[in-house]
Amino acid sequence: MEGLTQSQVNERLAVYGKNKIKQVKKLNPFKIFIQQFTSPVVLILLAAAIVLYFVSIFDPASANLSEILLILAIVLFSGIFGFIQDYKAERSIEALKKLSTPTAIVIRGGKQKQISSRDIVPGDLLMLEEGNMIQADAEIVEGELNVDESILTGESKAVKKKKGDKIYSGCPILKGRAKAQVTNIGMQTKIGKLAEKMQEIKEDRTPFQKQMQRFSRKISLYTVLLIIVIFVIGYFKFGMWDSFLFAVSLAIAAIPEGLPAVTTLSLSLGAKEMVRKNVLIRKLGVTESIGTVNIICSDKTGTITEGKMRVREFFFDKEIEAGEMENETALRIINFCNNAKKVFRRGKEIFVGDETEIALKEFSKGKIKEEFQRTDEIPFSSKRKMMSVIGKVDKDKYVLSKGAPEVLIEKCNRYLKNGKIEKLTFKKKVDLLHKNQELAKKGRRVLALAYKKQPKSERLMEENLVWAGLVSLADPPREEVKGSIKECQDAGIRVIMVTGDHPDTALAVANEIGIDGERVITGKDVKEMNDIQLKKELELVNVFARVNPMHKLRILKILQKRDNIVGMTGDGVNDSLALKKADVGISMGIKGTEVAKQASDIVLLDDNFATIKSAVAEGRRIFDNIKKFVNYLFSCNFAEVSVILLATLFFTLQEPILLPFQILWINLLTDGMPAVALGIDPTTRNVMKREPKEKGEPIIDKKLKEFIGSIGISMSILLIAVFLFLLPLGEIIARTALFTGFIIFEFSRIGIIRYQEKMNFFANKWLVIALVISLLLQLTIIYTPLNSIFAVVPLGLYEWCVILGGMLINLIAGILITKFIIRKQRI
Repeated sequence: MEGLTQSQVNERLAVYGKNKIKQVKKLNPFKIFIQQFTSPVVLILLAAAIVLYFVSIFDPASANLSEILLILAIVLFSGIFGFIQDYKAERSIEALKKLSTPTAIVIRGGKQKQISSRDIVPGDLLMLEEGNMIQADAEIVEGELNVDESILTGESKAVKKKKGDKIYSGCPILKGRAKAQVTNIGMQTKIGKLAEKMQEIKEDRTPFQKQMQRFSRKISLYTVLLIIVIFVIGYFKFGMWDSFLFAVSLAIAAIPEGLPAVTTLSLSLGAKEMVRKNVLIRKLGVTESIGTVNIICSDKTGTITEGKMRVREFFFDKEIEAGEMENETALRIINFCNNAKKVFRRGKEIFVGDETEIALKEFSKGKIKEEFQRTDEIPFSSKRKMMSVIGKVDKDKYVLSKGAPEVLIEKCNRYLKNGKIEKLTFKKKVDLLHKNQELAKKGRRVLALAYKKQPKSERLMEENLVWAGLVSLADPPREEVKGSIKECQDAGIRVIMVTGDHPDTALAVANEIGIDGERVITGKDVKEMNDIQLKKELELVNVFARVNPMHKLRILKILQKRDNIVGMTGDGVNDSLALKKADVGISMGIKGTEVAKQASDIVLLDDNFATIKSAVAEGRRIFDNIKKFVNYLFSCNFAEVSVILLATLFFTLQEPILLPFQILWINLLTDGMPAVALGIDPTTRNVMKREPKEKGEPIIDKKLKEFIGSIGISMSILLIAVFLFLLPLGEIIARTALFTGFIIFEFSRIGIIRYQEKMNFFANKWLVIALVISLLLQLTIIYTPLNSIFAVVPLGLYEWCVILGGMLINLIAGILITKFIIRKQRI
């Protein structure tokens, strides 16, 4: 009991090292930056820039340095945006680190010392009391504690620890005082071993990253094939060098240069919006992925519930809701027969002690005017299952008791009915205990309340008591959770509760919040089932109780094998393995351990399930917007490639129908601001009223392919018609009209998309501003000296009428095509 000597401490520090969780993966800004440039689309753009650079060396007249700089600027812009978001998210996680308290009280050389928690060594003697965080695994050698082990077990109930019991690092102490000898530190603690297992799990790409990778590969493959086909065809018409330059120009037209930048920016803005809604995105791709989940496996304590015990209801002669409680006697008992203490922390008044007693104190606070002068206490013990306090109100002596109903009722011979004391019959006792069982089946923690005015002649304190009633407590569901779960279910998302709590408690909470909970499966059941049996049960059962980390991981894996996209919530160390393997791991920012935060993809800053619903809606909005600008970009690029290809193969012109720099300018204006603005379109009304997309569903699905192809063909035909109609006025006028037509047709293309989405054209003011700026930039090119650089001439009223007429026809054709495709899809 004297503790270690300093020489023993030094020896053990040399052998065991510091008491800290080692982080295998450290923040590497350079690696994060390089990762932004690994997309196949970005690599092709870089390859095009390199080719153009060498062309400019060997044939300066055939290439323009501005084209190279423009491509590089677009790639760099995309990379910087992605880097900023990913780096900021990782830095935010670093800032959230709260693994352990910074100091500890130990006995060394017979004296108490305050040391850094990192300097604790095996064999140290810790001095622990309520309010402390346990800083290392240890064994109690003196005293008793009530410990919250929910970060390890998932069960919210306080665990009583006495001499010889093990206590674990990272668990807060709710009540008591004790001395404990350290057995393990750092990575050898229970929390450390789980952290090590979590770090060994290979980090998988998010569903959206996988999708974008497949998408980029397809674009790259089609672009390479296009270059080969054009080069071969052009070789016989133009010769090798000119056909090569033409193939590169066409490749630039085919690749949506703005796609990486617009996608990154859309995800970044979405991540920023999510922070406003208390969701911290750790990985940019998850911004969209959260919108694709079709199953959410949620912990109960602190996420679905408040994570705090509260008085739920009282029972006297009839059931009375907690908020309507007017029984003065019951209020006196729960307030005065109570050892929770009032303290001030950070300028705020709070209660500390046992969580049940804190709940009773908080409920009775401010409702009792009289003073109770406590003179004695008969403390609670696990053997007695009750406690009593003796004290005075004015000159009268009272005994106030609370405890387990089945114990306390045997101490009573009377009961309180409508303010009057009546004899407690055997039948009444049976009725009261039956009510106790009813409340317990609801998952409530039930206490009986009793009292008596102590006669001077009576010495027995806990006999002949008056039964005052029952009080039930529970960790209640958050107010907004029931509505959020209903919205998730309407959105085709199944919510499964996976908790370490008691089955009755889990089932009661599930039924209260709208999770279908006819049956509950325990961790023991999961262990006894094979994978086929568990797979069958998972089709029907939505409540799992008394589960440990390995059960949770197994449930997750079986759900994923059935092509589900699973979001897994958790706040404890016990959740970290499942969080890492989930498609979207969701940790808690307030009560979550550092290990859980590092394992997750997103962090709920308010620990609230309702926030997940907001994140899902935001994720779906982002995916919808990505599909919108992909639709917009590819139909424009399809039209560009078609016009250039057809004109080159079938028209006889002095120069190409569009020059390489003009192609890049068109892509800059169409792939730039309007596409970015589409990325911040508001949420559609039905976003949480439809089923989630299926796993592996491509960005460009069959319906979108039809839109892109048909609208692209319509644009191509009309733009070529504009060119041919004005060609008699001169090739340069026709080329200028075609060049401008691509920009003007943006308005009709956006109008068609708005019709598809059933959204007002002016729903997004930034999109309208972007279109106007694009138009102004194009007018600047045509009507200023810049026209000589772009090889264009000013257009007259006649040419503008032809372009605007083509745009109007394109709008009408697009709406008719959209109607046809939508009608066909319904059939």
